[in-house]
Amino acid sequence: MAATSPSRVSASDTAGIDVTGAEALDWFKKMSLIRRFEERAEEAYGQGKIGGFLHLYIGEEAVAVGAMAALRPDDDVITHYRDHGYVLARGVEPKRVMAELYGKATGLSKGKGGSMHMADVKRHVWGGYAIVGGHIPLATGLALANQYRKLPHVVACFFGEGATNIGTFFAGLNLAAVWKLALVAIVENNRYGMGTAFERVSAVSDVYKKACAFDIPAEQIDGNDVLAVRDAVHRMVERSRAGGGPQLIEAMTYRFRGHSMGDPQRYRTKEEVEEAKARDPIVRWRRTVLTSGLAAKTDLEKIRDEVEAEVEEAVRFAENSPAPDPSELCSDVLVSE
Repeated sequence: MAATSPSRVSASDTAGIDVTGAEALDWFKKMSLIRRFEERAEEAYGQGKIGGFLHLYIGEEAVAVGAMAALRPDDDVITHYRDHGYVLARGVEPKRVMAELYGKATGLSKGKGGSMHMADVKRHVWGGYAIVGGHIPLATGLALANQYRKLPHVVACFFGEGATNIGTFFAGLNLAAVWKLALVAIVENNRYGMGTAFERVSAVSDVYKKACAFDIPAEQIDGNDVLAVRDAVHRMVERSRAGGGPQLIEAMTYRFRGHSMGDPQRYRTKEEVEEAKARDPIVRWRRTVLTSGLAAKTDLEKIRDEVEAEVEEAVRFAENSPAPDPSELCSDVLVSE
């Protein structure tokens, strides 16, 4: 099936908005939580309280929140290393995520994974993956396992546009297409792979067009519109769940911070970043919620206060939690049946 033309119309800019007031507030809270969480993580990193690498999700919140709203609780999620937003959108407690960044025993992965390796088996989140594109074949394997066990689960695999120039992208999706697996590939196109503009390194700069190599449905959407993401992912997920095989979504977005904390960002201008911030997904959804009468300004202000308190509690929890016991070094290394 050929890839569809990209939709330039944003779902939340249309007259009919298929969302309840409760959903609208939930999405606003989750996007605001991710934003504030990442800002505090950035501060903690600057203070030397978080070590290693830290890849912030600021500016891309609508992709994770919209996608998670379209998935069932038992659908599988696997993602790349810019992963804090996904686990928060999936409902993991912020204090456990922050404690993991701090390397504490109370963290989501007992302090052993850190920023790039968030996982929660209970919520079917199978981890952030540090090797670019390396988790795409794993997503195919998850989908194959679901098919073999006759489970009605869909695997949502998230990765950046840079991963679509890597062999694992083609190998993983090719096998998923051959075996008609229930897998939805969601490409977060934030325009830069580390410090390189995507069009400089890819012969095909519209990622959704690459889906023709696998003869699978694909479309390009506005990744800064949480409702557009929810609708597209829901459509693709249910088609895949019904036996339609793998699908691909290219969500156009932009990261407001550098690739990681050590990025000097010399490859883009301040003007470009400011222009992108004019399409801030949180500001945009706030405007849509208010103009559509889905909630009052006081409701949103209350949520902002709740988020601030929740994130500050997460920081306190992380700072007051114990470091892992040295004996933990050899635990969870092998999996027993």
